[in-house]
Amino acid sequence: MSAIILFDGVCNFCNGSVNFIIERDKKNFFKFAPLQSEIGQKYIEKFSLSGIDSVVLIEDERAFAHSTAALKIAKSLGGFWSVCYIFIIIPRPIRDFFYKLFAKYRYRLFGKQDACMLPTPEIREKFLK
Repeated sequence: MSAIILFDGVCNFCNGSVNFIIERDKKNFFKFAPLQSEIGQKYIEKFSLSGIDSVVLIEDERAFAHSTAALKIAKSLGGFWSVCYIFIIIPRPIRDFFYKLFAKYRYRLFGKQDACMLPTPEIREKFLK
């Protein structure tokens, strides 16, 4: 069993987050694809997620976006990070307000690349083609 994380492939913060997750994903639970990729767009269409431009988690044939996706990812990493899942008790509109506020300014804060990241050979198998 695995889950898929779709991410903004040109966002420096998002790319850093993917690397962070890969380093802590000891069970190889996650696979990755940029939202801008062909496969990313297929999932966006399949789950009717147009307009999403940050993180999407696809698990058990369900798609989760924004703060819910981030919290479920943290929970799956285990250890200290799973404690973050406690924030799920905060109503989603409140969580998503702050998530979307951060997402709105992520390019200004962390920058943007001209193209999606290219995975290194060591982690290439974690990326969907």
